[in-house]
Amino acid sequence: MNRFGDIVASGSYVPEIEVSNDALRRRFAHLDGVIDSLEERTGIVRRFHAPDDWATSDLGLPAARLALERAGRLPTDVDLLIVGTDSPDYLTPATSTVLQHKLGAVNAGTFDINCACASFPTGLATAAGWIAINPSIQTVLVVGIYLMHRLADPTDPSVFFYGDGAGAAVLEAATEPGFLCAAARADGSYYQRWGIFAGGTAEPASIAAVEEGRTCVRSLEPYPPEINHEGWPWLVRRLARDGGFALEEIDLLIFTQVRKPSIATVMADLGLPLERAHTIMESVGYTGSACIGMALDDAAQKGRVRPGDLVVLVGSGVGYNQAGTAFRIGPRFNQQGAAS
Repeated sequence: MNRFGDIVASGSYVPEIEVSNDALRRRFAHLDGVIDSLEERTGIVRRFHAPDDWATSDLGLPAARLALERAGRLPTDVDLLIVGTDSPDYLTPATSTVLQHKLGAVNAGTFDINCACASFPTGLATAAGWIAINPSIQTVLVVGIYLMHRLADPTDPSVFFYGDGAGAAVLEAATEPGFLCAAARADGSYYQRWGIFAGGTAEPASIAAVEEGRTCVRSLEPYPPEINHEGWPWLVRRLARDGGFALEEIDLLIFTQVRKPSIATVMADLGLPLERAHTIMESVGYTGSACIGMALDDAAQKGRVRPGDLVVLVGSGVGYNQAGTAFRIGPRFNQQGAAS
């Protein structure tokens, strides 16, 4: 009998400390107009930060608990825990092991995925693969988490982008799809454009690296918009081809939540109404590895994800990585206040 990964519940968490664009305008008043320009280019008007004593695993915990509660599962029911993040608690050990301990998912195996904002769709596809080929895997919890503001230089205006948050999904084995297909693409020639360039083996942390800001996340050169404007439609069309569906059948698309105008451009390229793309960056900022999971949960809570819907998720991460996945939402999908 075929086994498919079926999304049965989602959850998300946004911390309480609001950082408005007006607050950033005051911080960067000496850089005339920089925040206005970023707001116009992205559509972001605010973001939220976690407390200073929180780590990434702390931020992921409420989202994980909420997704499990909606799925009607306990932490001890989880067979596999996958964490997607590029702002980990530590270089090693894996953040998934820390979250497993804090969550009490004592029966779960764990691993991390780090392909930045492509991590959540990659995690979903990976979870579906484990379910498909392992009869002992029944319940998989995927959590995308972003706490990049803790790794940023507060004097760098690129802090405009970094909102904190977490999104989670519970996948369980089903006899009907569920998971339809996945696609990925990358171009590593861009790897030096945006990242944390000291603290790993290429340049271990040192006093000089800290003093010169290389242990903070830095954008050294902008990515050309064509990466997403061309890459996202390519991924969606590849998913449609491999999944055996027409573009017009897609009920909801969620892209990396960084530039709202880019999403409008891509939807026009696909010939689909903008209303089928759900966005949250306006209200929570750019939440990186977490944004697709958070947007999925937000859409579900607003009644935009229901059983039978065809949902496509596409993420772009620095490096760069891109990944997409397509799911048919199953009958067990259970969101409080939305689908049931």
